[in-house]
Amino acid sequence: QVQLVESGGGLVQAGGSLRISCLASGRTRSFGAMAWFRQAPGKEREFVAAISWSGVITYYADSVKGRVTISRDNAKNTVYLQMNSLKSEDTAVYYCAADTRRSIPGNYFSDKEYQYWGQGTQVTVSS
Repeated sequence: QVQLVESGGGLVQAGGSLRISCLASGRTRSFGAMAWFRQAPGKEREFVAAISWSGVITYYADSVKGRVTISRDNAKNTVYLQMNSLKSEDTAVYYCAADTRRSIPGNYFSDKEYQYWGQGTQVTVSS
């Protein structure tokens, strides 16, 4: 089993920065790709960013590209999402997800590719 726990969410002003984290525990040796998704009120969950097991390959949604950086520290079993120049439309619950089967799935942007999910952390950007 794998457990994912997000932290670091909160309230930030537009234009500000925030770093959220996801700590993994359990069978972390089987970890492959990690990703962040988000869900705003009344909207479907959407892909934000993904990172391969080695950290060499990263992908970003167009809506956050250039403002967001995903990274991971496998020694600490932690994946990070650094968010800069935050906008009100970034307000959402952010979820961490793990794929234990592959370094990076082909459909990395699909939530169906990830087997484990955290409980989410709220990020609110005030304008």
